[in-house]
Amino acid sequence: MKLTALSHLPYEQVSHNPAIQKKVMLRSGDLPHLTNFSQARFAPGQIAAAHAHQDMCEVFFVESGAGIIQIDGQPYRLEPGVCVSVEPGEVHEVSNPGIEDLVLTYFGLRVAIG
Repeated sequence: MKLTALSHLPYEQVSHNPAIQKKVMLRSGDLPHLTNFSQARFAPGQIAAAHAHQDMCEVFFVESGAGIIQIDGQPYRLEPGVCVSVEPGEVHEVSNPGIEDLVLTYFGLRVAIG
């Protein structure tokens, strides 16, 4: 069992844009197949640049704010309550073109390749 609270966790940098801050609640090794369980805060104008993962899928849940996620070049609106899953190999980019913070809770799951 592991118990964490966002209020007790330090901010860390998001690997796709060090200016974006996240708090990691669970890390790789804490549960089978899990790569992370985190909450990220995108300030207005911030972007996690387009990228893909060959060995994992990701799930994003919008807590607050508004933004855009592009998956393989197709834009989808992010707003509170929206959940988006990204499959291995899908190129995705998250941006906050709004005027308030975009807060996403997300996790990744490793998948077998080959």
